[in-house]
Amino acid sequence: MKTILTVIGARPQIIKASALSRIIETEFASELNQILVHTGQHYDENMSAVFFDELGIPMADFNLKVGSSSHAVQTAKIMEGIEALILSEKPDGVLVYGDTNSTIAAALAASKLEIPVVHVEAGLRSFNKSMPEEINRILCDHVSTLLFCPTQSGIDNLANEGFDLEEKVSATIDQPIVYACGDIMYDNSLHFSSVSDSKSTILAQLDLHENGFVLVTIHRNANTDDPSRLNSIFSALLRLQEATGLKIVLPLHPRTTKMMEQLLTDELNAKLTKNNQVMLVPPAGFLDIIALEKNAKLIVTDSGGLQKEAFFFQKPCVVLRPETEWVEIVQNGNAILADADESRILEAALQLIEKTDFTYPTLFGDGHAARFIAQKILDKI
Repeated sequence: MKTILTVIGARPQIIKASALSRIIETEFASELNQILVHTGQHYDENMSAVFFDELGIPMADFNLKVGSSSHAVQTAKIMEGIEALILSEKPDGVLVYGDTNSTIAAALAASKLEIPVVHVEAGLRSFNKSMPEEINRILCDHVSTLLFCPTQSGIDNLANEGFDLEEKVSATIDQPIVYACGDIMYDNSLHFSSVSDSKSTILAQLDLHENGFVLVTIHRNANTDDPSRLNSIFSALLRLQEATGLKIVLPLHPRTTKMMEQLLTDELNAKLTKNNQVMLVPPAGFLDIIALEKNAKLIVTDSGGLQKEAFFFQKPCVVLRPETEWVEIVQNGNAILADADESRILEAALQLIEKTDFTYPTLFGDGHAARFIAQKILDKI
């Protein structure tokens, strides 16, 4: 029996981890033991027992409750907590997801104690080091022993950084193994799609109909905290609604709500208030977001996760960023990078709404990434 310490720090990571938890429970229970650690990096009102019950996600075995603080303080607190757990639980490996402070902190703590690091979502690059996530991704990859890439571009990025792609008999921090495994969130999207169909009521609540609305999410600091960018995005959304007649559905992130109150012009606020087809709604749970994604005509977002889910559910996407880690989606014509430019957002949205020749190749694997990851952990650590 091998033991893996899985570290998560934000709601998307809990959802990602649920895919591995399911496969361990159903197929690897006699061979692989998982200890789930929540760092408490993000506090979320929706992270109640109801959230875990609704999605069938196991509660964390440990919660470090580090809370919010500066990058350095938060990372240091997580490292301290993870180090103590590694020493007490003696895992065979530490598994981390993505690019949060929890990810890099756990990877550093484990690697310095000579415990193999397993990085799921390895190799992603935005090539923008002003993003804290980019720093976390790069550093985590370079102290990892097993690196699981969701796409071919992740493999290519690691090869360009000097990683040897040849599979070895065993893996070490000096001789890591890089795998193309597909995207674990594709596993989850397939699994939770049917759960959403039976449990979500948000479409009825908001009187929404298939292909009758645009789903929008805005949460990145670069967009919410910059007056020019925030006003430009909302101006574009209003123009998009007027040009198409489609409803705009925007589940508001708490940060976005706060900054809208502070930074939007009085004129823009008045227009938003007057237009009842722009629906500013409370944050949506995961099952509700899936229902909205599956039924939207178009998705407009600065979220990396929603860009992928748009592709999974075969919806076009306008990306409110100048770059993306998910370059395949843009290269295949399913998404357009519009940044926060009002004219580009509107132009991109109208172009995608009119486009009919979309294709959806298997860029993100076959929906069995979790099984592949679990087996390789057993084989190589």
